[in-house]
Amino acid sequence: MGKGRTARTRRASTTVALLAATVTAALAAGCTGTHNPVDDGRGQLRTPVPTPSKSAEKTADTGSVLAVKIDNVRAARPQTGLRAADVVYAEQVEGGLSRLMAVYATQFPKSIGPVRSARESDLELLRQYDDPTLAFSGAQHKLLPLIDKAPLRAVPPEDASDAYFRGTDKAAPHNLYLHPSKLMPSAPGADALTNGFRFGAAPSGGTKETSRTVRYPSASFTFNWSARSHRWLVSMDGTPTVTTDGKRVAPATVVVQYVKVRTSRFHDVLGNNTPYTETVGSGTAQVLRGGRAYDVDWKRDNAKDGTEFTTKDGSPVNFAKGQVWVVFAKAS
Repeated sequence: MGKGRTARTRRASTTVALLAATVTAALAAGCTGTHNPVDDGRGQLRTPVPTPSKSAEKTADTGSVLAVKIDNVRAARPQTGLRAADVVYAEQVEGGLSRLMAVYATQFPKSIGPVRSARESDLELLRQYDDPTLAFSGAQHKLLPLIDKAPLRAVPPEDASDAYFRGTDKAAPHNLYLHPSKLMPSAPGADALTNGFRFGAAPSGGTKETSRTVRYPSASFTFNWSARSHRWLVSMDGTPTVTTDGKRVAPATVVVQYVKVRTSRFHDVLGNNTPYTETVGSGTAQVLRGGRAYDVDWKRDNAKDGTEFTTKDGSPVNFAKGQVWVVFAKAS
């Protein structure tokens, strides 16, 4: 954690200098410019307001992950760019449905999406990454001030309209996509994955496991082990998950993490409460790798820490090299 704090201090100093230069330039230019309305992802047009802190914040820093909120209802599938993510988190949202957060560090696909709205739980989840960039489209209006105050770079369409575009393959709001290279010049690399995950040889023991299903009230995830590809083939709501390039989504490791899911203070437009997924604390999990399941414990003492996964005797648990899916399931 000392290394992370040092990196954050250096970045904070750089950001302050960049902010001062940007504000000075803006004042000298009289802050002139034209800002066209853009779709905020909720069917409403919003006019971007010039905010120097948004444009200058990461100009000299590419050492943080890119996290993208991805739509996951049937109308949004197949998704784009999901296979390139290093980590995919699955969480329950309103109405018992699911939504994904894809985290990119080692590579950027050409485009990602469909991009959808953020949730309060995302802010806690992302604290384990060092100054992450969050791409999302809209949020409950009372949540927006919390997003603005969070230690991350929040970039909705109204703050980077050139990075987002509407596709023609699906109906709105399920057709908003992101060009990641428009937000960050390059992928930061594996060192940006400050989530506590370890990779290496499998732990001893475990039980044979070839299929696992996690159910939410109105959604499900199934992972079938493929000995041929040495990957877990993903299906969502009973349908094989492929991306728009026609290829199957197949992580090397799947973590079913049992967490507390409680009601939050936020609701959607239909009045459904937004669940809050608590990712700080401790509990149990199951790690699926190599066609076997391992019962483990997880611990994350505070939001700035990564998540530790250990066997019952306290030994760290390694994941298989490749994409990791973390599915948050409600603890009994």
